[in-house]
Amino acid sequence: MPETNPPHDCPRCPRLVAFRHDNQRHYPDFFNGPVPTWGDAHPGLMIVGLAPGLKGANRTGRPFTGDYAGDLLYATLEKFGLATGHYKQRPDDGLKLRNVLIANAVRCVPPQNKPTGDEIRTCRPFLGAAIEVHRPRAFLALGRIAHDSLLTTLGEKRSKFPFGHGAEHRLSSGATLFDSYHCSRYNTNTGVLTTTMFEDVVGRAAALVAV
Repeated sequence: MPETNPPHDCPRCPRLVAFRHDNQRHYPDFFNGPVPTWGDAHPGLMIVGLAPGLKGANRTGRPFTGDYAGDLLYATLEKFGLATGHYKQRPDDGLKLRNVLIANAVRCVPPQNKPTGDEIRTCRPFLGAAIEVHRPRAFLALGRIAHDSLLTTLGEKRSKFPFGHGAEHRLSSGATLFDSYHCSRYNTNTGVLTTTMFEDVVGRAAALVAV
């Protein structure tokens, strides 16, 4: 079976390794490692994000856990029956995902939340392995970088499936790709993404995988 998650001390990206070591010194109680996929082992929907946040998933070791993006994401998943329990910004909150798996295009936190092209390419085999093992029927890409990396992982031509918030693409495999702006605090504070906009996309994805 292919490795769906890097080891905690993954050495593949020198810049991210150096940043990890800095964070281990500055934040010794943080997770400080590649954040593994999390959720249902047999998902209808895979949510693909960009990378862990420094004081969010890099702290807690669970995707989107500990920062604002998780507040909006998990509340929306709960609303549409894709999660049970209540999100409390910590990995022991008892929250469980239903029919959903979350993975990041880049598993290690990058400086300034900006992975390089080489880092995205280097981490891509883990995304491909997760897709191969878990075989979702639909994808939700949070942001353009996640969208592009996912299409490349799947062997699709990016030009055939342009990113756009609310876009819905039928892929060559028959799977469906939904696009959303990233649910970051910046996007919500500036009005780029509203709760209504996000709920519309997640709701459509939830309805598809519920069939």
